[in-house]
Amino acid sequence: MKITKVEVFRLPTANNKQNSPIGCRIHTDSGLRGDGEAGMAYGVGGTAAFGMVCDLAGLIIGMDPLQTELIWETMYKKTFWGQNGGPVVFSGIAAIDVALWDIKGKHFGVPCYQLLGGKVRDKLRTYASQLQFGWGQVGVSDHVWAVTDEDYANNVRLAVAEGFDAVKIDFFDRDEEGKPLDFLDTTGFLTPRQLKMVEGRMKAAREAAGDEVDIIMENHSYPDALGAVQLANLAEKYHVLAFEEPNTPSTQTMEYIAKYTSIPIANGERLYSRWQYADYFKKNLLQLAQPDIGNCGGISEVKKICDMAHAFDAGVQVHVAGSPLATNAALHVECTIPNFIIHEHHTCNRMDTCLGLTKYNLQPEGGFFTVPDLPGIGNEFLQEAIDRALLYQVIE
Repeated sequence: MKITKVEVFRLPTANNKQNSPIGCRIHTDSGLRGDGEAGMAYGVGGTAAFGMVCDLAGLIIGMDPLQTELIWETMYKKTFWGQNGGPVVFSGIAAIDVALWDIKGKHFGVPCYQLLGGKVRDKLRTYASQLQFGWGQVGVSDHVWAVTDEDYANNVRLAVAEGFDAVKIDFFDRDEEGKPLDFLDTTGFLTPRQLKMVEGRMKAAREAAGDEVDIIMENHSYPDALGAVQLANLAEKYHVLAFEEPNTPSTQTMEYIAKYTSIPIANGERLYSRWQYADYFKKNLLQLAQPDIGNCGGISEVKKICDMAHAFDAGVQVHVAGSPLATNAALHVECTIPNFIIHEHHTCNRMDTCLGLTKYNLQPEGGFFTVPDLPGIGNEFLQEAIDRALLYQVIE
């Protein structure tokens, strides 16, 4: 079996400024095909990821799609910029790697998790993610963006009412008037007024959640180490499960933060390979690893990171903030690893921006995901979505 061509596309959504996934479809001479996704749909840089997938696709034409390790090393070692690469390189590798695993599963007629060692568990505990953005009905974009303490409490209550026993919230995203904070607001020592605002939101969320619901404190790397320690000290009394992305990823500053808090540190969506993770594990600076399959080299690389984490007693929650295709890929990896902790279900995966993109749009039930049993990753991009692509290229 040989790879004959690769389609690369950037898909339109209900709000292209918010989320515009970059995907690829790999075709083979056997008629089998597989879909993958690059994890740079949001933020700045999606067009670069699109170009990287196109460039990498040219390297794999004529290769055997079942040789995932050979192809991965080819993309990493023969591109010059692959080694020690960042999100653009590893997002490009990821899209192709996931598509290859999709083909491999279809070729053998089994779900990808069977090829990764088989399921360790049938159901995956899931948390409602990014409640500061709201938590409304599936398929509806009209969510309540949290500003007041009551907004935070209300969004927590909505998630808990659906059966979630864990939530994630960024308490330091906007000010009391709803104005987005920028780096001038969030770095350096935080003021008493800022800390009072954050604590009010934490307290409201904890009271709404009760004692039996876990809360993960998200920070999107907005603070620096100085403010991160202040936030961690606040969070201690509210029994926060994990402190996510306290600052710009750096082992040096993470050592300072970890010294002053007992809260487990969650990090990883801005670490892009096993080499970048290694020092965090060796120094025990990461208790909840969060590699993103879409920007961390795909299923092949993330499985290696999960196994490395296991050797250091670090848990794993795959970072998921892409299209519904990314959800499927994450579930296949997470169900196979002994050190799985929890799955992320982003509020955007419930909004209309995720409709009309993929054949399936999986949603958890009662706070748990069931792993799909279809061959491959069990999902694919819709042809009608590809036909409306904002960017499109075929590599043969």
